[in-house]
Amino acid sequence: MKIIPDFFSVRRNLLLLGMLPILLGLAGCKPVVSPPPGRIVIRYWDKWSGFEAEAMRAVVDDFNASQNRIWVDFSSVSQINRKLMLAIGGGVPPDVAGLFGNTLAVYAENNALTPLDRLAQENGVSQERYIQVFWNICHHLGHLWALPSSPASLGLVWNKKVFRENGLDPEHAPTSIEELEKINDRLVRRDKQGRLVSVGHLPSEPGWWPAIWGWWFGGDLWDGHHITADSPANLKAMEWIASYPKRFEARELLSFRDGFGNFASPQNAFFTGRIAIILQGPWIHTFIQKFAPPDFEWGVAAFPSADPKRLSGVTLVETDVLVIPAGASHPREAFEFIQYVNTLKPMEKLCLGQRKFSPLREVSADFFSRHPNPHIRTFLELAQGPQARSVPPITIWALYENDMKQAFGKVWTGATTPVAALHEVQVHLEQEFTQRQRRWDRLADVLQQKWREE
Repeated sequence: MKIIPDFFSVRRNLLLLGMLPILLGLAGCKPVVSPPPGRIVIRYWDKWSGFEAEAMRAVVDDFNASQNRIWVDFSSVSQINRKLMLAIGGGVPPDVAGLFGNTLAVYAENNALTPLDRLAQENGVSQERYIQVFWNICHHLGHLWALPSSPASLGLVWNKKVFRENGLDPEHAPTSIEELEKINDRLVRRDKQGRLVSVGHLPSEPGWWPAIWGWWFGGDLWDGHHITADSPANLKAMEWIASYPKRFEARELLSFRDGFGNFASPQNAFFTGRIAIILQGPWIHTFIQKFAPPDFEWGVAAFPSADPKRLSGVTLVETDVLVIPAGASHPREAFEFIQYVNTLKPMEKLCLGQRKFSPLREVSADFFSRHPNPHIRTFLELAQGPQARSVPPITIWALYENDMKQAFGKVWTGATTPVAALHEVQVHLEQEFTQRQRRWDRLADVLQQKWREE
């Protein structure tokens, strides 16, 4: 399948394609296992490494043993976005690739994926099988581009021991921003020199999702047609962010943060009790097991909102996805493997191995009893709730996220006001989105027709 001409510039194409054999040779490290004679070989690249890659490798091994027609050759690939785009542009893509769901818009609008609508219909794969938000993530521009693999949601995670030691109910998480800040005041501790020793919560810790704080204030980043970075609700969220450097002083917060250890270490501020409340996903259990003290007590709940009656259970939902790149040699066999992963037992094996919950509506009776994360059911319930949200399906999402990160940083350090920070983001992104939209409008009719025919 031909990629649209301006996917790479001509000059960059020549450079990258010249590097193609080298990069593809470094695509991933895996045990050398020869497929049995007569099998159709499906090359599968995914971004996972470590225990997550091993969890998928076990599912691949089961699939290979379950039938005698197809052999899936699984590779763990670093920097998969760059290498996959390169392989597609060079006409030598894998048959299956594992991506982040928030990258689908970029791949789809660059004609870099195979639409799965017809394959899904022919094989009886429909939305009834999935938790709605994950089925939605796999769609863009009216077409199905992927099926989910392992998902996640975000929740409030709190240190019960710190709550108990400070006279708070260790079993009660705050349900509103107002209550969160009262707990925050209760947990602030200083040393004899007046320096911060601990606080309840900081929106900057660990600071992985600065773009979405507006959701807990009723805000949106996208209305389906326009960028809405500077909406009134997003401004309220940024004013909440600005209240921290006013309350503690920006230099004091920076000095306090400089004393934290790495996230993946026993010196993680949450594990040492310097921060008692964080926003995190189900993977936090793995870090707690590895780095937290043996007596560490923790709980999970919905992160509180500014209006708990109207905005209860707001969460960001993400999922890894499996796609068939444009130009794949064996799309039907590739889909057979993807469909296999999306059945009950293989999906639960994968999600147990990766410490996630399943994106499927059906869950086996013993899934939760076998799961190592004692709070996995809470993360699943958040994903099933009416306030479960995913990032906007737009090609400039990476730029949007970066701009909001910069805005957060400027407000956090007191370098600018919330109004000015969000206005700067709005103006920049409107310009970028308009340019991308003009390009898409020139291609839309041709590509939509092509996808319908496929």
